[in-house]
Amino acid sequence: MFATLRSLIHPGNGVILSVRGLKSDLHIKWVRPEKIACWDPKKSGDLSPLEPLDMSKPPLEYQESEELKTANEYVRKVFSCDFMGRRYATQLARQQLIDKVKANNLDFTSCEVQIASMTANIRNLQEHYKTSPRDKNSRVALKEIIDKRKKRLKHLRTWDYKKFEWLLENLDLMYHPHPPYERVERKKSLRRLTSKWCDEVKSKKLAEYRTELDNEKEKFLKQKLETLEWAKKEEVECGVEPTITDADIENARKQLEEWKTLKSNQE
Repeated sequence: MFATLRSLIHPGNGVILSVRGLKSDLHIKWVRPEKIACWDPKKSGDLSPLEPLDMSKPPLEYQESEELKTANEYVRKVFSCDFMGRRYATQLARQQLIDKVKANNLDFTSCEVQIASMTANIRNLQEHYKTSPRDKNSRVALKEIIDKRKKRLKHLRTWDYKKFEWLLENLDLMYHPHPPYERVERKKSLRRLTSKWCDEVKSKKLAEYRTELDNEKEKFLKQKLETLEWAKKEEVECGVEPTITDADIENARKQLEEWKTLKSNQE
Protein backbone atom coordinates (compact mmCIF):
# COMPACT_ATOMS: atom_id res chain seq x y z
CA MET A 1 0.00 0.00 0.00
CA PHE A 2 2.75 2.38 0.81
CA ALA A 3 5.87 3.07 -1.17
CA THR A 4 9.21 2.62 0.50
CA LEU A 5 11.26 5.50 1.79
CA ARG A 6 14.06 6.52 -0.46
CA SER A 7 16.81 8.73 0.95
CA LEU A 8 19.90 10.19 -0.55
CA ILE A 9 22.62 10.44 2.07
CA HIS A 10 25.75 12.46 1.51
CA PRO A 11 28.74 10.10 1.70
CA GLY A 12 30.85 12.55 3.66
CA ASN A 13 28.81 13.79 6.61
CA GLY A 14 25.71 11.57 6.39
CA VAL A 15 23.25 14.43 5.86
CA ILE A 16 19.94 13.49 4.26
CA LEU A 17 19.64 15.42 1.04
CA SER A 18 16.09 14.41 0.07
CA VAL A 19 13.40 12.17 1.48
CA ARG A 20 10.30 10.94 -0.22
CA GLY A 21 7.59 10.40 2.35
CA LEU A 22 5.02 7.67 2.50
CA LYS A 23 2.49 7.92 -0.29
CA SER A 24 -0.73 6.01 -0.36
CA ASP A 25 -1.80 4.06 -3.43
CA LEU A 26 -5.47 4.41 -2.50
CA HIS A 27 -7.52 6.43 -4.94
CA ILE A 28 -8.99 8.73 -2.31
CA LYS A 29 -9.28 12.42 -3.02
CA TRP A 30 -10.24 14.97 -0.41
CA VAL A 31 -11.97 18.17 -1.42
CA ARG A 32 -12.54 20.94 1.07
CA PRO A 33 -16.29 21.22 1.73
CA GLU A 34 -18.04 24.20 0.27
CA LYS A 35 -18.80 26.86 2.83
CA ILE A 36 -22.46 27.83 2.97
CA ALA A 37 -23.07 31.45 3.90
CA CYS A 38 -25.11 32.11 7.02
CA TRP A 39 -27.66 34.14 5.06
CA ASP A 40 -28.27 31.35 2.55
CA PRO A 41 -31.78 29.81 2.86
CA LYS A 42 -30.18 26.35 2.97
CA LYS A 43 -28.57 27.28 6.28
CA SER A 44 -31.14 29.69 7.70
CA GLY A 45 -33.93 27.13 7.27
CA ASP A 46 -36.33 29.19 5.14
CA LEU A 47 -37.87 26.62 2.81
CA SER A 48 -39.93 29.13 0.85
CA PRO A 49 -39.34 32.76 -0.15
CA LEU A 50 -41.46 35.72 0.81
CA GLU A 51 -44.96 35.57 -0.61
CA PRO A 52 -45.56 37.73 -3.72
CA LEU A 53 -46.38 41.26 -2.67
CA ASP A 54 -49.52 42.95 -3.95
CA MET A 55 -48.22 46.44 -4.64
CA SER A 56 -51.68 47.79 -5.50
CA LYS A 57 -52.91 47.48 -1.91
CA PRO A 58 -52.71 50.43 0.48
CA PRO A 59 -50.41 50.27 3.52
CA LEU A 60 -51.65 48.88 6.80
CA GLU A 61 -52.41 52.29 8.28
CA TYR A 62 -54.80 53.13 5.41
CA GLN A 63 -56.52 49.79 4.88
CA GLU A 64 -59.44 50.62 7.19
CA SER A 65 -59.98 54.06 5.69
CA GLU A 66 -63.53 54.47 4.37
CA GLU A 67 -62.57 57.57 2.38
CA LEU A 68 -59.89 55.63 0.51
CA LYS A 69 -62.33 52.87 -0.40
CA THR A 70 -64.65 55.38 -2.06
CA ALA A 71 -61.88 57.49 -3.60
CA ASN A 72 -61.17 57.55 -7.32
CA GLU A 73 -58.52 55.50 -9.09
CA TYR A 74 -55.77 58.13 -8.98
CA VAL A 75 -56.09 58.70 -5.24
CA ARG A 76 -55.97 54.96 -4.55
CA LYS A 77 -52.87 54.71 -6.73
CA VAL A 78 -51.14 57.48 -4.78
CA PHE A 79 -51.91 55.69 -1.51
CA SER A 80 -50.84 52.26 -2.82
CA CYS A 81 -47.64 50.42 -1.84
CA ASP A 82 -46.46 50.69 -5.43
CA PHE A 83 -46.36 54.47 -5.12
CA MET A 84 -45.28 54.72 -1.49
CA GLY A 85 -42.44 52.18 -1.63
CA ARG A 86 -41.56 48.56 -1.05
CA ARG A 87 -41.19 49.08 2.70
CA TYR A 88 -44.95 49.33 3.10
CA ALA A 89 -45.50 46.22 0.99
CA THR A 90 -43.06 44.36 3.23
CA GLN A 91 -45.16 45.38 6.21
CA LEU A 92 -48.15 43.75 4.54
CA ALA A 93 -46.20 40.54 3.98
CA ARG A 94 -45.05 40.61 7.61
CA GLN A 95 -48.62 41.04 8.77
CA GLN A 96 -49.72 38.05 6.67
CA LEU A 97 -47.20 35.82 8.44
CA ILE A 98 -48.17 37.20 11.83
CA ASP A 99 -51.86 36.53 11.15
CA LYS A 100 -51.02 32.84 10.63
CA VAL A 101 -49.57 32.37 14.11
CA LYS A 102 -51.00 35.02 16.43
CA ALA A 103 -53.31 33.85 19.20
CA ASN A 104 -55.72 36.83 18.99
CA ASN A 105 -55.98 40.35 17.64
CA LEU A 106 -54.15 41.76 20.67
CA ASP A 107 -51.20 39.38 20.38
CA PHE A 108 -48.21 41.58 19.52
CA THR A 109 -45.35 40.32 21.71
CA SER A 110 -45.66 36.54 21.94
CA CYS A 111 -42.73 34.36 20.91
CA GLU A 112 -44.58 33.10 17.83
CA VAL A 113 -45.36 36.62 16.62
CA GLN A 114 -41.76 37.69 17.09
CA ILE A 115 -40.52 34.69 15.10
CA ALA A 116 -43.01 35.40 12.31
CA SER A 117 -41.93 39.05 12.17
CA MET A 118 -38.26 38.06 12.03
CA THR A 119 -39.01 35.51 9.32
CA ALA A 120 -40.59 38.18 7.12
CA ASN A 121 -37.58 40.46 7.63
CA ILE A 122 -35.15 37.62 6.88
CA ARG A 123 -36.86 36.63 3.65
CA ASN A 124 -37.10 40.24 2.53
CA LEU A 125 -33.37 40.79 3.17
CA GLN A 126 -32.51 37.53 1.41
CA GLU A 127 -34.28 38.72 -1.73
CA HIS A 128 -32.55 42.08 -1.43
CA TYR A 129 -29.14 40.45 -0.99
CA LYS A 130 -29.59 38.44 -4.19
CA THR A 131 -29.79 41.65 -6.19
CA SER A 132 -27.27 43.59 -4.06
CA PRO A 133 -24.58 41.12 -2.90
CA ARG A 134 -22.18 43.94 -1.97
CA ASP A 135 -24.50 45.49 0.58
CA LYS A 136 -22.52 44.67 3.73
CA ASN A 137 -24.92 46.41 6.09
CA SER A 138 -27.80 44.24 4.93
CA ARG A 139 -25.66 41.13 5.25
CA VAL A 140 -24.72 41.96 8.84
CA ALA A 141 -28.32 42.79 9.73
CA LEU A 142 -29.50 39.56 8.12
CA LYS A 143 -27.02 37.49 10.12
CA GLU A 144 -28.08 39.17 13.37
CA ILE A 145 -31.78 38.55 12.72
CA ILE A 146 -31.15 34.89 11.86
CA ASP A 147 -29.24 34.41 15.12
CA LYS A 148 -32.01 36.09 17.11
CA ARG A 149 -34.64 33.89 15.48
CA LYS A 150 -32.60 30.79 16.30
CA LYS A 151 -32.56 31.79 19.95
CA ARG A 152 -36.34 32.29 19.94
CA LEU A 153 -36.87 28.95 18.21
CA LYS A 154 -34.58 27.20 20.68
CA HIS A 155 -36.50 28.72 23.58
CA LEU A 156 -39.85 27.68 22.10
CA ARG A 157 -38.54 24.19 21.33
CA THR A 158 -37.47 23.78 24.95
CA TRP A 159 -40.69 24.93 26.59
CA ASP A 160 -43.45 24.02 24.12
CA TYR A 161 -42.42 21.45 21.53
CA LYS A 162 -45.91 21.00 20.05
CA LYS A 163 -46.25 24.71 19.37
CA PHE A 164 -42.70 24.69 18.00
CA GLU A 165 -43.62 22.02 15.43
CA TRP A 166 -46.85 23.83 14.60
CA LEU A 167 -44.98 27.08 14.06
CA LEU A 168 -42.42 25.48 11.74
CA GLU A 169 -45.21 23.99 9.66
CA ASN A 170 -47.13 27.26 9.37
CA LEU A 171 -44.10 29.39 8.54
CA ASP A 172 -42.49 26.73 6.31
CA LEU A 173 -39.27 26.66 8.32
CA MET A 174 -36.66 24.07 9.18
CA TYR A 175 -34.84 24.35 12.47
CA HIS A 176 -31.04 24.05 12.23
CA PRO A 177 -29.45 24.14 15.69
CA HIS A 178 -25.92 25.41 16.01
CA PRO A 179 -23.64 22.46 15.18
CA PRO A 180 -20.71 21.68 17.47
CA TYR A 181 -17.56 23.36 16.29
CA GLU A 182 -15.16 21.07 14.49
CA ARG A 183 -12.12 22.28 12.68
CA VAL A 184 -11.90 21.10 9.07
CA GLU A 185 -8.59 19.28 8.70
CA ARG A 186 -7.28 17.45 5.68
CA LYS A 187 -5.58 14.68 7.65
CA LYS A 188 -8.63 13.93 9.79
CA SER A 189 -10.90 13.94 6.75
CA LEU A 190 -8.56 11.60 4.88
CA ARG A 191 -8.64 9.20 7.80
CA ARG A 192 -12.42 9.16 7.70
CA LEU A 193 -12.46 8.65 3.94
CA THR A 194 -9.93 5.83 4.27
CA SER A 195 -12.01 4.16 6.96
CA LYS A 196 -15.11 4.51 4.80
CA TRP A 197 -13.26 3.09 1.80
CA CYS A 198 -12.05 0.12 3.87
CA ASP A 199 -15.61 -0.57 5.03
CA GLU A 200 -16.82 -0.51 1.44
CA VAL A 201 -14.06 -2.92 0.38
CA LYS A 202 -14.90 -5.24 3.27
CA SER A 203 -18.61 -5.17 2.41
CA LYS A 204 -17.82 -5.87 -1.24
CA LYS A 205 -15.57 -8.82 -0.35
CA LEU A 206 -18.18 -10.25 2.01
CA ALA A 207 -20.88 -9.92 -0.65
CA GLU A 208 -18.68 -11.71 -3.19
CA TYR A 209 -17.89 -14.46 -0.69
CA ARG A 210 -21.58 -14.82 0.16
CA THR A 211 -22.42 -15.17 -3.53
CA GLU A 212 -19.70 -17.78 -3.93
CA LEU A 213 -21.08 -19.77 -1.00
CA ASP A 214 -24.60 -19.56 -2.41
CA ASN A 215 -23.36 -20.92 -5.72
CA GLU A 216 -21.75 -23.89 -3.97
CA LYS A 217 -24.61 -24.54 -1.56
CA GLU A 218 -26.48 -26.93 -3.85
CA LYS A 219 -23.34 -28.99 -4.40
CA PHE A 220 -22.71 -29.03 -0.65
CA LEU A 221 -26.26 -30.18 0.16
CA LYS A 222 -26.05 -32.97 -2.42
CA GLN A 223 -22.74 -34.11 -0.98
CA LYS A 224 -24.17 -33.95 2.53
CA LEU A 225 -27.14 -36.12 1.55
CA GLU A 226 -24.93 -38.68 -0.18
CA THR A 227 -22.53 -38.77 2.77
CA LEU A 228 -25.33 -39.36 5.28
CA GLU A 229 -26.79 -42.18 3.20
CA TRP A 230 -23.36 -43.78 2.73
CA ALA A 231 -22.49 -43.48 6.44
CA LYS A 232 -25.75 -45.09 7.51
CA LYS A 233 -25.30 -47.90 4.99
CA GLU A 234 -21.76 -48.59 6.24
CA GLU A 235 -22.93 -48.67 9.87
CA VAL A 236 -25.67 -51.17 9.02
CA GLU A 237 -23.28 -53.41 7.08
CA CYS A 238 -20.76 -53.38 9.94
CA GLY A 239 -23.44 -54.36 12.44
CA VAL A 240 -23.11 -51.15 14.43
CA GLU A 241 -26.08 -49.32 15.82
CA PRO A 242 -26.74 -46.47 13.33
CA THR A 243 -26.03 -42.99 14.65
CA ILE A 244 -27.72 -41.42 11.63
CA THR A 245 -31.49 -41.65 11.57
CA ASP A 246 -33.90 -41.53 8.69
CA ALA A 247 -35.06 -38.14 9.98
CA ASP A 248 -31.56 -36.71 9.45
CA ILE A 249 -31.48 -37.97 5.88
CA GLU A 250 -35.00 -36.70 5.22
CA ASN A 251 -34.10 -33.31 6.68
CA ALA A 252 -31.06 -33.04 4.39
CA ARG A 253 -33.18 -34.01 1.38
CA LYS A 254 -35.79 -31.41 2.37
CA GLN A 255 -33.11 -28.70 2.62
CA LEU A 256 -31.88 -29.58 -0.85
CA GLU A 257 -35.37 -29.40 -2.35
CA GLU A 258 -36.10 -26.08 -0.65
CA TRP A 259 -32.85 -24.59 -1.94
CA LYS A 260 -33.60 -25.74 -5.50
CA THR A 261 -37.08 -24.20 -5.29
CA LEU A 262 -35.72 -20.92 -3.93
CA LYS A 263 -33.05 -20.72 -6.62
CA SER A 264 -35.55 -21.41 -9.40
CA ASN A 265 -37.86 -18.67 -8.09
CA GLN A 266 -35.00 -16.15 -8.01
CA GLU A 267 -34.09 -16.93 -11.61
